[in-house]
Amino acid sequence: MARFLIVEARFYDHLNDMLVAGAGAELARAGHEYDVMIVPGALEIPGAIATVAESGKYDGFVAIGVVIRGETYHFEIVAGESARGVMALTMDGIPVGNGILTVENEEQALVRADPAQKDKGGEAAKAAMALLAITEQYA
Repeated sequence: MARFLIVEARFYDHLNDMLVAGAGAELARAGHEYDVMIVPGALEIPGAIATVAESGKYDGFVAIGVVIRGETYHFEIVAGESARGVMALTMDGIPVGNGILTVENEEQALVRADPAQKDKGGEAAKAAMALLAITEQYA
């Protein structure tokens, strides 16, 4: 059994609830424990994970958030930099599943967040578990 932290950028409550439910269900199904931490936005997810990872309290992490394209360039910055930050963490050997949705509209987000449809929260949890298994086997 491992211990995971779901780090959630709580902006779209109804979408995040589905993503967290999907991630939590996958982790529980695999027999793992998890906690949920809320951060202000997707850009804060990598920093929070980096800080908490140093504590050694958690074996892996699941990044959860929703970024919907708006009228400004801000979407590109948030989408790109949050993904870059999560990737940097994984390159440093921290098991992180990326469940940050970057979509054009709420309809796309609903399909991807819903555990009964694309279940991207569950997929992110599976990715985190897979990366943890690799870390345990090869590190």
